[in-house]
Amino acid sequence: MKISELFSYLNDDRVRRIIAQVSLAGFVVFCFWWLITNTSQNLDQLNKTIGFDFLFQNAGFQIAPTLGTWLFSYEVGSSTYWDIYLIGIINTLLIAVLGIFAATIIGFLIGIMRLSNNLIFRSFATVYIEVLRNIPLLLQLFFWYFTVLRSLPDKRGKIDLIPGAISVNLEGLFLPYPIWHSGAGFAGIVLLVATIATMFMRRKSKNRQLLTGHPLPIWRITATIFAAAILMILVSVGIPMEWSQPTFIETGSVIKRGFDKTTAILVIPEMLAVWFALTLYTAAFIAENVRSGILAVSKGQAEAASSLGLSSGQTLRLVVIPQALRVIVPPLTSQYLNLTKNSSLAVAIAYPELVSIFAGTAMNQVGKEIEMFFMMMMVYLTFSLLTSAFMNWFNHRSKLAER
Repeated sequence: MKISELFSYLNDDRVRRIIAQVSLAGFVVFCFWWLITNTSQNLDQLNKTIGFDFLFQNAGFQIAPTLGTWLFSYEVGSSTYWDIYLIGIINTLLIAVLGIFAATIIGFLIGIMRLSNNLIFRSFATVYIEVLRNIPLLLQLFFWYFTVLRSLPDKRGKIDLIPGAISVNLEGLFLPYPIWHSGAGFAGIVLLVATIATMFMRRKSKNRQLLTGHPLPIWRITATIFAAAILMILVSVGIPMEWSQPTFIETGSVIKRGFDKTTAILVIPEMLAVWFALTLYTAAFIAENVRSGILAVSKGQAEAASSLGLSSGQTLRLVVIPQALRVIVPPLTSQYLNLTKNSSLAVAIAYPELVSIFAGTAMNQVGKEIEMFFMMMMVYLTFSLLTSAFMNWFNHRSKLAER
């Protein structure tokens, strides 16, 4: 090939793009090869090997009672590090789901309040947002744990939030748990059928509104369906469940005084502190997203809705918020991802989430840093990708249809 022909090929944009892409791919492969080779050499010098056999070894440390320890019946000395990994995932997922749910509700309320004409509501929302989003999350976590929850009565005392049902002290929050009777299965089937019937009627109401402009009285229909379902359950099997009553022992030896943990659900204070901090901190950012989304909707939309006789609440719920979602949802996804990843800060107060028990205590005992950090990164990556996929689907459903 002549030099002139070679230069003619190099002058072709397509050839240059192919060469650039091949060069970049080769550089990436070289970087991975160098990283793997360097890591292997360092491990050989330390007499370490890579493997996941440690997951089936018995774990020898205690974990605070949580949903994860209850689901997997964790016992010191008999449960494995794989159980600890799953417990960390469950506890992380629990705090993320609860935090997303609560932060979304609070964030929407605060964001709407900041646009209110009521001076008290608007001032409260402004102070809430400006204070909470400008204080580091770790400091808020310490505030709830060390300042608020650590000031509660010790195990021999209590504060009744709902007398005889919900109480709190230094050990945590004590909640009643459901006690199911023999007719619980039948009751569940009846309620499931009622829910399906309600969803069918809501769809029928929406179709009728599109055709005639007159929806069905869906709230009255829903109330009637569930009232009939509950009446059927009561007549057929009676009350299918009851709630336990947390037992507080006030007399006897000092050691035995306090709540009987077999009669209640215990939510440890570490979980409460993490939930409060993540929820209130993230809600401040969600509130600003909601405010910007509402302001992005033209005022003419609200004026048109008002001219049709809709109330301010109906205008906000039926006209403004649906159009504002196209602006709210993308940054809202980022806040959900941040909340999930920020749950790793719970290691500072020893809440048994994934980083605390798997990258903390378990890794100190096993010493498999590469494998354990890889497993944790895969968990957070999976949570983030699933959240992004769901929010992208929701964003596609809520976006305005082009005409």
